Amino acid sequence: MAADAPAATVGLPRRRGVELSLIVLAVLLSVYGYCAVGLARNGSLPPGAAGYGAGLGVLALLAHLAVRLRAPWADPLLLPIAVLLNGMGLVLIYRLDLETPGERAAPTQLVWSTVGVALFIVVVTALGDHRVLQRYSYVCVVAALALLTLPILFPAVNGARIWIRIAGFSIQPGEFAKVLLAVFFAAYLAANRTALSYAGRRIWRFSRMQLPTGRVLGPIVTIWLLSVGVLILERDLGTSLLFFGLFVVMLYVATGRTGWIAVGLLLASLGAVAVGRLEPHVHSRIEDWLHPFASIEAGQGANQLAQSLFSFAAGGAFGTGLGVGHSILIGFAAKSDFILATAGEELGLAGLSALFLLYGLLVERGYRAGLSARDPFGRLLAAGLASIVAFQVFVIAGGVTGLIPLTGMAMPFLAQGGSSVVTNWAIVALLIRVSDSARRPCGAPSAAPPTDPAAAPLAGPVARRAARRPHGPTAVQPTEPRTEPPTAPLGVQPGEPVDALVDKGPKSPGRTG
Repeated sequence: MAADAPAATVGLPRRRGVELSLIVLAVLLSVYGYCAVGLARNGSLPPGAAGYGAGLGVLALLAHLAVRLRAPWADPLLLPIAVLLNGMGLVLIYRLDLETPGERAAPTQLVWSTVGVALFIVVVTALGDHRVLQRYSYVCVVAALALLTLPILFPAVNGARIWIRIAGFSIQPGEFAKVLLAVFFAAYLAANRTALSYAGRRIWRFSRMQLPTGRVLGPIVTIWLLSVGVLILERDLGTSLLFFGLFVVMLYVATGRTGWIAVGLLLASLGAVAVGRLEPHVHSRIEDWLHPFASIEAGQGANQLAQSLFSFAAGGAFGTGLGVGHSILIGFAAKSDFILATAGEELGLAGLSALFLLYGLLVERGYRAGLSARDPFGRLLAAGLASIVAFQVFVIAGGVTGLIPLTGMAMPFLAQGGSSVVTNWAIVALLIRVSDSARRPCGAPSAAPPTDPAAAPLAGPVARRAARRPHGPTAVQPTEPRTEPPTAPLGVQPGEPVDALVDKGPKSPGRTG
């Protein structure tokens, strides 16, 4: 063990210079796209090109300084990817503004991006250790349920009750609720992952899969059912699907049981069939998905999905060029739900593939931060946040290409929407905090993690008893990562790390010792 100690303190290189170089490249690409739109539409550079470039550059520089000072070991790719996606989103929204005189959505989106970057800086600088959030998990879930319930009190917009409109401002509370629920799921599953993996009864006689006891699984399932029920009442199918996928993925990461994936897919299929038959708003979307050209055959013109498919077809391999497409025919949703259709038409398959690669890289770096985290809460939190981005991209891309029914969600960073862009910047900030903790050398100074008694309210009886034990030679130290538990929990051999439950997956009931 002594020979391994020096290697453990080496850590990974900081690479803040690489991050700064990539940020400069991201800003330059965004400014180039902005200028290309102006040249294509008006034959001259847009008058606000310098202000746009300066504004985006200042925001990116401030975010970089926050990471350099407060999270120097963080992944150097997370922030540049977010800057480039946000910048390209502003370019596409500005391009669609030119189709309708009087529209000023791009400046508004830039203001919301400023708010998002400000929140990013606050999270990176004020949150010294991501494990502090574990203490406030129940506060997060109460706030999330309150945010999900508020839109019911306001009138529906386009068939869904997901907005709060006050004094001319529109806020989508469900965007913030998904991050709060991810924090709660991560904290609760981290505290009860042993019981979730081994305790309980078999689902059926010849199955190896066991359900946890009701008092362990009951609270988290109840909260999930409440959140999804509220969303169904609000007719927000997309966010309901996202929460369900988030719940199943985090449960799988916590327990290592692949059976949860099968159960989740079965429940999702049953729920989709039931909601599709009972809810007219959802049923109409399913009909449009099954018959996208029915309105054309009936002489009523192309609907949004048909226009989206036409846009992708017109783009071809390399696109028509920024500012040259006709995706405005989709209507008001061209800037939000169907902004990928604009990218597909004007950037072509090559540009659309590049965007998907950026999203894939963002999700991959998020999962990598989770796999490298030294604590179960950090692993689950990073996996949950990365899954939120992955589910959103899949659901939206699948909807506009006809793979699955439309859900009405916003493409992360790319689509118009203040609540969405602010939430996505918060997600990137939390991923950077987890990444910094995972890559930081063990001997480097960092904020002390929460002690076991502080997290004890989240745990089951076994974890609470362990938290009340006095500190001894094997107790968890406040400034060192946890390597061995004071006692071997159920399913772990003495001397084996508790994190093996997450890394290796559970053992069969007959070999638990």
